[in-house]
This record gives sequence, C-alpha cells and structure tokens, in this order.
Amino acid sequence: MDKKVLIADDEQNIVISLEFLMKREGYQVEVANDGEEAVRRIRASRPDLVLLDVMMPKKSGFEVCQEIRSDPEMAGIRILMLTAKGRDTEVAKGLALGADAYMTKPFSTRELVDKVRSLLEH
Repeated sequence: MDKKVLIADDEQNIVISLEFLMKREGYQVEVANDGEEAVRRIRASRPDLVLLDVMMPKKSGFEVCQEIRSDPEMAGIRILMLTAKGRDTEVAKGLALGADAYMTKPFSTRELVDKVRSLLEH
C-alpha cells in the first residue's frame, strides 16, 4: 500500500521540491499552504506522515502539531517538523508537543528521505 505524505508549508519553492522528492520516492503527496488547511487535510485524508513547517499563516506548525496530537483518532500519524528555527528551545518545544522528529532548513535531500523512510517504517 502506498504511504501518504502531507506537505504543510507556505513557501512554494520548498513545497515544489519536497513534492518532487516524495513522489520520486513513491509516496502519494498532498499539499497544504497554511496551518488551517493542514489540519483540514490531515483530518480528511489521514496521511501516514506530515512534513510540517513551523512558521505558517493562520496556524503555526506548533499549533497544528498540538491539535493533531490532542485527537486520539490521529495518534498514528507521524509528524516531521521542518523549520528554519533550529534553536534548542524550538526543537524541544516541537518534540514536547508530540512531533516524531525535527529537521532544520536547509537540510540535505538525502537526510530528509532517510528520515521519512525511518519514520514510515515504524
């Protein structure tokens, strides 16, 4: 069965490259351009993994993460937070809110693909 990945990011150039990368790896891909749309799409399509940007309009990645983690029906969804903010406090906050992993931009595509694979194998 194909794994579904939702890319939640408001920067189109990042979305385009992530979408290309995930499709090349054989994943079904959906895109959300802000936090509210991300929550709607996650609830509607139940992706296996969410690539979640921290800084987005309408709702931050932190808020999206918290909302998803507070719903027991969505407990199995993996969340990989992507952010330009790599300070220890942001990483700690993301993980404390329930993110499965955290990567700071810029990241290598190889590193991202490896991380996505390992999260989806659990």
